[in-house]
Amino acid sequence: MTPPDQLAAIEDVRRACRSVDGHDPVDEAVHLRLKNHGLADTAAWVETDGFALRHGTALDLAVAPEARGRGTGSRLAGLAAAEPGELTAWSHGDHPAARVLAARLGFARTRELWVMRRASVVPLPSAETPPGVTIRDYGAADADALLAVNAAAFAAHPEQGSMSRADLAERMAEPWFDPAGLLLAVGPEGELLGFHWTKRHDRDHGEVYVIGVAPAAHGRGIGRMLTIAGLHHLASRGVAEVHLYVESDNRPALALYSGLGFTHAAPDTHVQYRRPSHGSQPAPETPSSG
Repeated sequence: MTPPDQLAAIEDVRRACRSVDGHDPVDEAVHLRLKNHGLADTAAWVETDGFALRHGTALDLAVAPEARGRGTGSRLAGLAAAEPGELTAWSHGDHPAARVLAARLGFARTRELWVMRRASVVPLPSAETPPGVTIRDYGAADADALLAVNAAAFAAHPEQGSMSRADLAERMAEPWFDPAGLLLAVGPEGELLGFHWTKRHDRDHGEVYVIGVAPAAHGRGIGRMLTIAGLHHLASRGVAEVHLYVESDNRPALALYSGLGFTHAAPDTHVQYRRPSHGSQPAPETPSSG
């Protein structure tokens, strides 16, 4: 396939997965890369009913629901993982087949990301602000401060902490972006203490997209205040349900979200598998014709 044909086939597979599985087989970072940069710097193995992508140390794999159980995923994963080196891959929904395939290719389960959900009809406390702190909407002049707080708040989080100005611009160019949904907590000298970036996916569904608090502002209740303020904002827009993503071992965050009415169900679990740089893998199967 030519690159345009590959991109069209990838989108067809993603659309089929979303329809049957209820979620996209790739995360937002991959979606934005495909949308804005195509397959640049990405090795791709694409068929009409499945694809594997290898970008840096990240591997993404998807098979259309109607083609599952025929060995397509195993073949594509074997091809994409044939070259040695560290690799990570996400299983969105903790699919049993992903566990089997991961073990076969030498990947170990390393992270769990929970989706937690909350109905907007559940009462919320008021978002009381500490003395000297105000909450306001995002403005274009806030970009540098936002990126600085984001980098500091997520220094240990490889995906989020590395967000650049170009990454920020791509997200703000998405149709869902609303400056009024990016809430900033500002100190008495105008310094940015933290932010809550909300996302409205559609009429009924919203998301606690990103909450970041400057390390110097920890212990002041800024995160809880911003969380509640963002939930009030989404409720005011009429969404019926709000969801968020949180690391399963982040106990303070889990306690905060649970206290605000968020719950987690086992199927709402995303799992990251990792193959170490010295790991070995079987030779890929020879692709069949037709």
